[in-house]
Amino acid sequence: MDVRDAMRRAAEWHQNRTAVISGDRTLTFGEAWTRGIRLANGLLAMGLRPQDRIAVLEDNCVEAADFFLAAAIGNFVRVPLYKRNSPEAHAHMIGHTGCRAAVVSEAYAHELAHARDTLPGLDQVIVRDDGYEAWLAQQSDVDPDPVIDLDDLYIIRHSGGTTGLPKGMAFSHRQWMNMERDWILRLPPIEAGDACVHVAPISHGSGYLFIPVWMAGGYNVLAPKFDAPKVLKLLAQHGGYFFTVPTMVGDLVSARADARDLAFDGLKAMVIGGSPIMPSTALAAREIFGHRLHQMYGETEATPAAWMTPNEWFAEVPGSNPLLAAGKVMPFAYLEIRDEAGRRLPVGEVGVVTIKNDGQIEAIWNEPELTKQRLIDGWLVTGDVGRLDENGYLYLVDRKDDMIISGGFNIWPAELELAISTLPEVREVAVVRGPHERWGETPIAIVVLHDGELLTEEQVVDCCKERLGPLKRPTKVIFRGEPLPRTPVGKVQRKALREAFWAKEGALQGS
Repeated sequence: MDVRDAMRRAAEWHQNRTAVISGDRTLTFGEAWTRGIRLANGLLAMGLRPQDRIAVLEDNCVEAADFFLAAAIGNFVRVPLYKRNSPEAHAHMIGHTGCRAAVVSEAYAHELAHARDTLPGLDQVIVRDDGYEAWLAQQSDVDPDPVIDLDDLYIIRHSGGTTGLPKGMAFSHRQWMNMERDWILRLPPIEAGDACVHVAPISHGSGYLFIPVWMAGGYNVLAPKFDAPKVLKLLAQHGGYFFTVPTMVGDLVSARADARDLAFDGLKAMVIGGSPIMPSTALAAREIFGHRLHQMYGETEATPAAWMTPNEWFAEVPGSNPLLAAGKVMPFAYLEIRDEAGRRLPVGEVGVVTIKNDGQIEAIWNEPELTKQRLIDGWLVTGDVGRLDENGYLYLVDRKDDMIISGGFNIWPAELELAISTLPEVREVAVVRGPHERWGETPIAIVVLHDGELLTEEQVVDCCKERLGPLKRPTKVIFRGEPLPRTPVGKVQRKALREAFWAKEGALQGS
């Protein structure tokens, strides 16, 4: 079944149920679906046609739900933009996917000026300003009902673009619905009346849960931005499901002191993904939210490939250390650890994580050479290095590009980060490679402490030496007062931290 038919059927069956809540605005399924139809017809009236690609730049809001639905109703291809990206990056994403139109919130309209000026193929830029509601009301409410093939494109998502230009990942309706099946496979059953709280954009990671909740007759709560105290209140009020990333979880744990009167009995599942989470943060979150934490792993190109339910994550398993794992291999996914020649490695050996599932892409958009490197015989070669244990738990060692070669010795930053994160004073940490006069490269630890905590450089270095040995230790520790920089999808931006050191003249001194 394609996305449109699945969502339309749910809209018919749950017409009078609540479907969308954003701030003080509430829409039933009937109201939300009608708004989606009107927007789809408005776009068609502008000369756009099914399978045309349309970019979108927005926060979570009722109007974001309009476009989410309208794209499926009109069989348009969504091309979400990242609101933290530069105007040049927006123009690249719009241009290389051949978008004929862009829909943008008024607050971000200036971000698309560069695209407007430089892309002749961008026929329409629809700014949702004060006239949007009146314009929407003028459009037809008759379902355009275009023919949709399961292999029609549904969405083109982009990699975060932390290294080089963002790469487009195109998914058909068939691929997307297969992926949605895998997203809900390990979750508690979603039922009519359940909620999903969206703080991460529905145009990106959190959007994976929008459709399953809609299909079941639940409602989606759309919050425009992440504010930890407000999110805690939303989770206490609505419960249900919640997708988040480790940095947000850390912020929620820190904000809990201001919301101790809140209860989270209605929360059914908190799904954590995007990057590895520190064990101390996971355990602290479990104390607050209970036995409801799930962890998933995947790439933009294919997700999820591994998943852990609370029972699998916080368990004593002979031969495994689940608290340090990224997940267990999914039932409908293949996951192998391979060497540089593409040969499968035995259990326990470290190599490149290689995955295959029913929802993965078939090619990287307009990148034939990169496609050949990343997609080999139907398998996706990720940028991650890891290992599997005898029980199917996956442990990520690091990203291939982040490895530090110090004096000919390979050091994975994630190993140091994991060791440093065991110090109770540490809120978050990133380890990056910096220049070294003698060794060429050296690990540098950037540490953010919990409010009011103190720690010395020597204590951080000693922690690594005790857990990892004398070679795997930072030669410099920098304590940072503000949170670590993050990518548009909430991951710690190691590249930005790393480049700051290499931009400086001279090499760092140290032993």
